[in-house]
Amino acid sequence: MSTEARICSYECTFCADCVETKLFNVCPNCGGGFVPRPIRPVQQWRTGVCVQSHPPSDKRVQLKYSREDVAAHVARIRDVPPEAR
Repeated sequence: MSTEARICSYECTFCADCVETKLFNVCPNCGGGFVPRPIRPVQQWRTGVCVQSHPPSDKRVQLKYSREDVAAHVARIRDVPPEAR
């Protein structure tokens, strides 16, 4: 539950440093932009709606693209604003 995570509209999640310095706000999967990832509440404010009832996945997913492919994808898209992609 890091406040440093960034997420795209397809829920691809990366650390803020990678998004800013390596991906330049371009999702290597879908090409969309990133926003700060929301954090699920720890406290149960409504019955059954909290991180204990609905924990986030701890499954780590790896990119299926090479670093070279990601770099080319980012270079092609990075100057287009996310809302225009």
